[in-house]
Amino acid sequence: MLPLADQSILVTRAATQAPTFSQALRQAGATVWEMPTLEIGPPSSWDALDHALDILDSFDWLILTSTNGVEAVWSRMRGLGIDPAKLTPLKIAVVGQKTAQSLQAYGRTPDFIPPQFIADALVEHFPESMTGLKILFPRVETGGREMLVQAMTDAGAKIVEVAAYESRCPHQIAPEIAELLQAKTLTMITFTSGKTVQHFCQLVGGVEIAQALLERVKLASIGPQTSQACRKYFGRVEIEAAEHTLEGLVRAILTEGGQG
Repeated sequence: MLPLADQSILVTRAATQAPTFSQALRQAGATVWEMPTLEIGPPSSWDALDHALDILDSFDWLILTSTNGVEAVWSRMRGLGIDPAKLTPLKIAVVGQKTAQSLQAYGRTPDFIPPQFIADALVEHFPESMTGLKILFPRVETGGREMLVQAMTDAGAKIVEVAAYESRCPHQIAPEIAELLQAKTLTMITFTSGKTVQHFCQLVGGVEIAQALLERVKLASIGPQTSQACRKYFGRVEIEAAEHTLEGLVRAILTEGGQG
């Protein structure tokens, strides 16, 4: 019998980002449902990113922490008619292998990938002193990696944060997912960011309703910050990935998810 054959799992990734993750769970035998809790779109204003792209030669490093960030920067450069060769003098650090692969698809190999998908690892293992470095950080407009910005600033870097995209809450959930939640037949729900937790609660009508719907459902988190959000809204989390990637979350679910 496949390890997750008795599991009914709800995935809350953005619709464009869920299929690979869902497929890995299905291959392990799980019945998988998708409830997008994020919609990726443009920021409320392009001004800050456009200005940064206009003065790229003033930066020492570009830091990209997601495939969304990579796609947003390259798409905006293309829209503005900026030659990607303008990025050549910059060193680029990325967080996570998926982000690295997204960057490589545009013909650029990252200069640095930290060994772990956490802010402390990026700063601790950075290949040169951050003191005095001017770093461009295109990021999600709201939420995101505040700890990373603080850690780099504490290390002496000058961080220029610019909104490159936004992850918004969808307007509603599909009727079949609402029925599934009401039926309380799920055994597990996965969360991959604090926003997926927050937006789930918003979509179902509030924290108390969310708590009631997931009363007997295991909560699986991609990492510490997501787990913190789970504890804030639900007071608990049963599974946390040791490696804070989707692959790591699948491994954690395979190890712990089928138990009990």
